[in-house]
Amino acid sequence: MSGSDASDRHETRIAADPALPTILITREFDASPERVFRAYTDPDLVVQWLGPRRLTMRIDAYEARSGGSYRYVHREDDGTEYGFRGVFHEVRRDERIVQTFAYDGFPDGVSLETTVFEDLGGRTRVTTTSLMGSIEARDAMIRSGMRRGVREGHERLDELLGGRRSSNAG
Repeated sequence: MSGSDASDRHETRIAADPALPTILITREFDASPERVFRAYTDPDLVVQWLGPRRLTMRIDAYEARSGGSYRYVHREDDGTEYGFRGVFHEVRRDERIVQTFAYDGFPDGVSLETTVFEDLGGRTRVTTTSLMGSIEARDAMIRSGMRRGVREGHERLDELLGGRRSSNAG
């Protein structure tokens, strides 16, 4: 496999369907589905990678099980906080997570997210589909800086899993 092929695997792809209120996020990790799934569901690991590098994270609740809920807060150095919450509707070990996602600053803007962990024989492809209430809500989410936050979070997750270190650490 060429260097560019390996690099493409580690690129986070984020796409918005022009006709649907969805965001599709895809990324491959050099770790088994069991390890990647654990990083998504163990609060001690989630706090180490989820979100932009410049923010610290506090988890108030994180019950990654069908019927469980979560709430966490990202914090800027100046003390500004961004809270997020949701409910885990389905958690299938090493396979799939279905959850709601809401930002405290826009509490009526709930999205439904489905994350699938695909076994690629020693690697895992993670695909998340977010369904928003409208195309306008989807576009507002994208304008909020979510692309950068998701990409940086995936870089941090790759580092946590023991993959390559990002050259774009800033």
